[in-house]
Amino acid sequence: MKNPMVDRSMRRLKACADVQFLVLMGMLSSAFAFGQDAKLVGYWHNWNDANAPYVALDAVDDRYDWIEVAFALPASPTDMTLVFNPEGVSQSVFMDQIQTLQANGKKVLLSIGGATANVDLATEEDQLNFISSANDLIDLYGFDGIDVDIEHGSTILVTGGTVAAPSNESQVRLIEAIQQIMANHRATHGEKLLLTFAPETAYVQGGQSAFGSIWGGYLPVIDALRDSLDAVQVQLYNSGTMLGLDGVAYAQGTADFIVAMSEALIQGFNTAGGGFAGLPAHQVLVGLPACPSAAGGGYTDAGTVEAAVNYLKGAGPQPGSYALVNPSGYPDLGGMMTWSINWDATANCGDSYAFAELHETLFPAASGTSVVREELAVRVYPNPSSSEFVVETPVERATITVWNGLGQALQQREALSGQRAEFRVEGSGTFWVQIQTESGSTTRPIFIQR
Repeated sequence: MKNPMVDRSMRRLKACADVQFLVLMGMLSSAFAFGQDAKLVGYWHNWNDANAPYVALDAVDDRYDWIEVAFALPASPTDMTLVFNPEGVSQSVFMDQIQTLQANGKKVLLSIGGATANVDLATEEDQLNFISSANDLIDLYGFDGIDVDIEHGSTILVTGGTVAAPSNESQVRLIEAIQQIMANHRATHGEKLLLTFAPETAYVQGGQSAFGSIWGGYLPVIDALRDSLDAVQVQLYNSGTMLGLDGVAYAQGTADFIVAMSEALIQGFNTAGGGFAGLPAHQVLVGLPACPSAAGGGYTDAGTVEAAVNYLKGAGPQPGSYALVNPSGYPDLGGMMTWSINWDATANCGDSYAFAELHETLFPAASGTSVVREELAVRVYPNPSSSEFVVETPVERATITVWNGLGQALQQREALSGQRAEFRVEGSGTFWVQIQTESGSTTRPIFIQR
């Protein structure tokens, strides 16, 4: 008798190998000159709240780059057909508003889940309903992507297995569902859907403390979909204390919490379920509430946020006790996310659009010049490796440096287009391969397992 879990795992491994042959662990791009391309992402309420009133979608402050519409919800606890209907305006008006934003260069994504929805893909029927309804909503309204903000349900729980090979059937179905939604969209429209995640800290950085149930629950999903994702914006609020890479617990609402949680996501870390490879800095956004009333806890004042983000970017002094593993920081940090645009807009909770103004201060747009971005089809293989690996890059000339987790340069090679740069490192764990070109640099993780 065939084992459906094994068959499914083999299909996933083959798909991953095919993608990795072209671009290992995704196409990484680098933004230059201290975050000129950093994004401001905000969630938009599809409802009216007396304290955070409804804002017309096309009236959102122009400084927001990506607007995440909250929320698409399962039809019922037992029906995983996703449902979304605009509450403030008619369907046709809402479509026009999306098109207006898109004409102004904005991206509008449909966020799935939220604080009240339970998402459980217990059966193949659940999975198929989830996929077809998601694609139908995307096509109907013309969304540019999907955001995964699932906060309840078996799809985001660890029930065994590892980061790389989860054993939770519902979680595996969620991974496959997102892959299929994106594949369907590309087949129909010839373009990639944007994909973002907004997990709570326990589901990501919490994996350093334990690997089970909610702890590290999003790690297998992010890991399996890293080739497709565009941003991970962990909610650095409504959280208990969390461990940093230095093994120290940090509390929300502080500069240390912002810095430590963000670097853990960039550097990666080990869990009881295996290693989680970090993400390129440009895919990591700092997620914070727009004002104190927007969250149950974790609001951080503007001065503290500014100090933390500047240190993260390598543009300011250390603001607390946590010291960056990479002392140079991350100049291409992806930007900031907030819950929510509606809270940011209202004068009931501080100055109107204070969060958008803070982002503008921290990530000033280029003046009179276009943002330069380069996508490098870099191959780093085999990955994982026992010690020896190869780096290939298509650019005319590149300097390749291997760093350890302490930010120490171990080896360096000069490489020309099409050449193989061979490396051998001692020890085990996560190391980093930096490819520096005339235009900028990109960094890839390499796992050494002995």
